[in-house]
Amino acid sequence: MKLAPRDYAGVESRAHCLADAAAVEAALDRMAAAIGERLGDKDPLILCVMTGAVVVAGLLIPRLNFQCRIDYVHASRYQGATRGGDLAWRHRPSEAIRGEHVLVLDDILDEGVTLDHIIRACHEDGAASVTSAVLVAKQRPHACEADVIGLEMPDRYLYGYGLDYKDYFRNAPGIYAVADADV
Repeated sequence: MKLAPRDYAGVESRAHCLADAAAVEAALDRMAAAIGERLGDKDPLILCVMTGAVVVAGLLIPRLNFQCRIDYVHASRYQGATRGGDLAWRHRPSEAIRGEHVLVLDDILDEGVTLDHIIRACHEDGAASVTSAVLVAKQRPHACEADVIGLEMPDRYLYGYGLDYKDYFRNAPGIYAVADADV
């Protein structure tokens, strides 16, 4: 559902900031250090999970102090909705990951279904190893766990720093919980 411009202020004014920009930037620094410890000597291929992780990747990758290459994977269950549905593959870089040490980088670990599918696909496609990193993990059970987590957040609908609300607000300067009335 596309929001009309008049709907923007209402959603933002009712949202609650759970992590400001300073907290998110500190989490990105911690993530970079943890990823460096795991993959710094492996010449990894970073798979940015489109679309939310594009913001995370743009802020995290310059913090990595080792050589790496970048590609992307596009698989989504949300497609602009607030509830996940069936997984839709738009781009799966099967040949590019064969024999590679892969870092799957995503914005959020919600239910873990998308990340689980992507990790399994990387193994099926012959990755030498797969490490996963997410900026935010919700405090709830997941289909899989991420290896590196920037921030843990309550099980609320969140937006900001790549996370979206109906395809909007990925550029918000913090992580915000949407008011229950807006979900």
